[in-house]
Amino acid sequence: MTQDNLFSLDGQVAVVVGGGGVLAGAMSSGFAEAGADVAIVDLNLENAEARAASIRGLGRRAIAIQANAASKADLARALETTLAEFGRVDILLNAAGINSGTPFFEITEEEWQRILDVNLKSVFLACQVFGKAMVESSRGGSIINISSASSGPPLSKVFTYSITKAGVDQITQFLAREWATSGVRVNAIRPGFFPAEQNRKLLTPERTASILGHTPMGRFGEASELVGAAVYLASKSASSFVTGSILRVDGGFLAMTI
Repeated sequence: MTQDNLFSLDGQVAVVVGGGGVLAGAMSSGFAEAGADVAIVDLNLENAEARAASIRGLGRRAIAIQANAASKADLARALETTLAEFGRVDILLNAAGINSGTPFFEITEEEWQRILDVNLKSVFLACQVFGKAMVESSRGGSIINISSASSGPPLSKVFTYSITKAGVDQITQFLAREWATSGVRVNAIRPGFFPAEQNRKLLTPERTASILGHTPMGRFGEASELVGAAVYLASKSASSFVTGSILRVDGGFLAMTI
């Protein structure tokens, strides 16, 4: 097998929940460049349509589906739409997410629940809906969840966000064990600090200096730097014996803070 074939996603169909965002959008395009057709699932249909159009510009098939990631009914409809369009689902990327730097004593129940719904409940539901389709097929599949450098040690002040990402790690490892015999691999990517819509407003000069001071590479990540990890974990050939793994893409951040 050549190196090109090792990372090929030819003939595969990827569903990206939260694919209208910057980071997930880059990974969606990465799947397409590796040969996959892509369903972009997002609450913001305009962003999803824009990403799908850019993927079609790469010569791959792509559709945009509006859905609330925290609604099982919406996700079930997204699965039906994907199967009607492409006939299969091989890859699921769970990337819906929101963040908040609210001090602990000021966190409301509404904010707590909203962040849990978007960041954690969405992963649980998408794994139920799309994971069931993968388990019941004879082809298996790859599920990739987006974790965070703050899912382990308390590295930042984003309390509720960090709790949800610790939960994502647990979902990843539990389902990896449960579904291994069905050929469904479940892994996670644990990004470091990648400025995007959900966290850019939290980057005060003081916080930026603190983060970069703990990052050996001395800079934030670029969205394109998540693509290789995503394609690797999606590929049946490149990561065929990898499941339950949480892959760090953090510029060395965690190594300096443990």
